[in-house]
Amino acid sequence: MPPRSRMVVAVGAALATVSLISGCGPEEGSGAGGEGGSSGSTAAKAKLLHQVPMPKVSEMADAQGMWTTKRNFVKVGLKRITGYPLNGGTARWQIPLDGEVCWSSPEPTKDGLVAVLFENDKADYADCTEVGLVDLNSGKLRWKKRAMDDGDPISLDEVTIGGGTVAAGGTGGTAGWSTGGRGLWKSDNMDGKCPADAYAGEGEKLIAVRDCGTVKNPKLRVETVDPRTRKPKSAFTLPAGTENVHVASTDPLVLAVDDGKAKGGSGVSEFLTVDDSVRRGQLLSRIPMGGGKYGEYDADCPATEVTDCQQVVVSKEADALYLGTQDSAKGNANNDVVALSLKTGKRVARIPGDTGRFIPIGLTPGGEVLAYQQAGYTSGGAVWKISPNTRKKTKILQNPTSSRKIESALEIGDGRIRYAGKRLYIGNDDVTEPSGSSAEKDPLAAVFGPK
Repeated sequence: MPPRSRMVVAVGAALATVSLISGCGPEEGSGAGGEGGSSGSTAAKAKLLHQVPMPKVSEMADAQGMWTTKRNFVKVGLKRITGYPLNGGTARWQIPLDGEVCWSSPEPTKDGLVAVLFENDKADYADCTEVGLVDLNSGKLRWKKRAMDDGDPISLDEVTIGGGTVAAGGTGGTAGWSTGGRGLWKSDNMDGKCPADAYAGEGEKLIAVRDCGTVKNPKLRVETVDPRTRKPKSAFTLPAGTENVHVASTDPLVLAVDDGKAKGGSGVSEFLTVDDSVRRGQLLSRIPMGGGKYGEYDADCPATEVTDCQQVVVSKEADALYLGTQDSAKGNANNDVVALSLKTGKRVARIPGDTGRFIPIGLTPGGEVLAYQQAGYTSGGAVWKISPNTRKKTKILQNPTSSRKIESALEIGDGRIRYAGKRLYIGNDDVTEPSGSSAEKDPLAAVFGPK
């Protein structure tokens, strides 16, 4: 199995699996720290619609990637990508691959395209060298490419799509292709002393992360670049002492940085909002993760990769960052969601959950914040939507108690969660071997929806 993180502290990062849609106006109440309430609406009672069975393996394997389209629910499995009906059931299509999927772009493009990075089992050593473009609507692998260096394929760490460009990067080098499959660039001497180690893309934007220092003394720079040429449009130099940077949002540009002192394994010591409309990027605000043993807020970013932060929602229209709370020295339980201003960095609202972990997972097309209440010992999980204007929360889906063990087996920290079309999708990023008497029944993914 390929390593999940790089072995050098050169460039880190991750792009959150959120949509930058519409947001909110003034908070309910009279100022910062206002609280929202519940609307009292009755949630749809859900049932377990489908389970994707866990493939049989002798050791853990990577299976990163889960998406939905208007027609399909798609999950990466063991050396394959499978499309199901939205309610689950018999697979509509399947794409076999040459090896395990090492990385995938978190969000599909508007026309349903995702990029995947996978191994080549036919090679002497199965590195992550294969880049593919997948059409989630048709269930086709449009093309497969490799980045070459002196006749040998380059080992890569992650891949993304931005501005019509598929960009792959890692400590071994970088490469870019148009979505049509035309080669645009590869690593060469033009990078000089500041090589681009990875990229983050979303919509029409592509962000490059460069390291102008050394392993012991990183000097990180984030550039907004032309997706076709990599020519910088704006550049922002990270504060001294920054060891890793993750791109939580491309528009607005929000960075999750780690100064080596991030709490609780989150990979984030603070969030930075950057104005990249000017050639020299300007810092707008800083949002510290807080003190205590685990920090005040909850987030989960990969150790060093640029993309794929989890439990982080950014709304451009609302000009707000949404995070779950975390246990801290102040004794706060991790069952609230907070809104923090991207302009000032200050907390502008706190929305209490019920019981159990309460985390933001995305935005509705109308700009409401979606939050997931994790399943407990005596109840199934639930999905809430939070009004961007009043901060009131409304439960929109309640999972049954009968399937809470299955739901709990899909650990949020090891996978991903999506709510779309009134259905909740929870998937694991790993294929695991049985570890207990009931492990064989644990699924790779599950679909919940109204009865």
